[in-house]
Order: sequence, then structure tokens, then C-alpha cells
Amino acid sequence: MGRVTVRRRVLRVRDGVTSHAPDALAGEEPMEIRVNGRPVTVTMRTPGHDFDLAVGFLVSEGVVHAREDVAAVRYCAGAMEDGTNTYNVVDVQLAPGVPEPETSLERNFYTTSSCGLCGKASLDAVRTRSRWSVAEDPSRLSTDLLLSLPDRLREAQQVFDRTGGLHAAGLFTAAGDLLGLCEDVGRHNAVDKVIGGAALNDQLPARGTVLMVSGRASFELVQKAVMAGIPALAAVSAPSSLAADLAEESGMTLVGFLRGSSMNVYAGADRLL
Repeated sequence: MGRVTVRRRVLRVRDGVTSHAPDALAGEEPMEIRVNGRPVTVTMRTPGHDFDLAVGFLVSEGVVHAREDVAAVRYCAGAMEDGTNTYNVVDVQLAPGVPEPETSLERNFYTTSSCGLCGKASLDAVRTRSRWSVAEDPSRLSTDLLLSLPDRLREAQQVFDRTGGLHAAGLFTAAGDLLGLCEDVGRHNAVDKVIGGAALNDQLPARGTVLMVSGRASFELVQKAVMAGIPALAAVSAPSSLAADLAEESGMTLVGFLRGSSMNVYAGADRLL
């Protein structure tokens, strides 16, 4: 299977003194996601939680919505011409009656803020495809809880401690319990892994939770949270304008610049205590 970290010999320069030493790098390999045996997309990810990543991606894209929509998830054997398994191809078998995604030669999923869609089209696409309404979530979040999340997320980042090169996403309850945490070279992959884990554990919609991310809050991350029924997203950095628009239209609480004893609330401030 792929490696989460890779050792590499590097030249270090410290105060003008050079030396050679091994260094740990975050692993990065392509992973192809298939649905019922048909290729859907390829993403660059850090190996680990691959099944969660595949299912979380499909939740984010509205293909599946809950555990019962997934019949099985497996690595595709014989992915190479010589019959060996690279563990870089994951096939999700949908449950009977679940429609397959409509795909073409050009990928048509709404997953990145640079997908070429205008803002209105992007917002409409998420609103019409989401099964869960986060606006109807009655949960409330204390500011003290939110202020504690960056440190709690950082403390749980085991691979980051070795490499310094991974994003993290953690799903917490309103009471502060950690439901799941994943790391990846891609912030969107880290979120998909967390959402996929929640889906496979029958925790969707993720009512009464907050998704904490280590980077910025882009449109795609708000989209993924909405599709999973997560009512609040908090980030240590800034949100984009489209992310704030989607959060406001969806009834989500969006917090940015969550650092130390301060934060900015860009949407859904009425959910905060």
C-alpha cells in the first residue's frame, strides 16, 4: 500500500553549516475513484483512509447520502498490467436502486472554486442537490468551544508532526467530542475523508457538529459540509467570498481567522452562544 510518509536524504543548511540528513515528507499518490467499476475521477492524496475518501467524495457530489447507499468499497485488484495491486484504485459499489453519477469525458462535478461556473450557478447547484438542510439544525455552539478547536486539531495531527506538510480536518460535536480527524496533502481530501468516515459510521446527516479545518475556508469546503449536513465550519484562515455566500444562503455558521482568543463570524452568527 502507499506510504503516508516518505524518507528522503536532504542537504540541510543551518547558520552557514551544511550537512546531509534524512527528512520525512508527506506521501502523495494518485487515487482513481470508480463507481460500479466505472472510473469517475482521479485525485492526488496522501495514502490512508482511502475508502473514507472515496465515499466522502461521493457524498460531496450528491451521489450517495448515507451508509445504506453504499453496498461495498474495495481496492481494485490487478490494477497494473502485470496483475499487481497498486492500492491506488478504489471502487464503490452502490446499493440497488441508487443511480450512478452521470459522467462524460469532461469531469462535471462541482468540486473546486475554479470550476468555471459563475457564482450563482455554483450556489444553485449545491442548494438543489443537497438532501440535508443545515438551516434547520437547532444546535448551538459556544465561543469557548470554537476557540479551543485549533489547538485540539493541531494536537491530533500526528503526521504533520513528522512532515510539517499536511492539512487536517476534524469533526467535533457541539459538546467538544472529536468524532473523526484526517490529514492529507489536499484540504478537500482531508474533509472528504472525515465526511466519508461519518457516512460509513451512519453519522450523516452530521447534526450538531462543527467541521474544523487547518487552512482557509473555500467554496468547495463549505459545499462539502452542506452536503453532509454539517451546520458549522471553522477555519484558522480566511474564507472566500463565494464560501461566505453559500454559507449564508444555506444557513450554515462560518467562522474564519479562528486563532488564539479571536475569530471572525461570516455567516450564521445566531447559532453562537
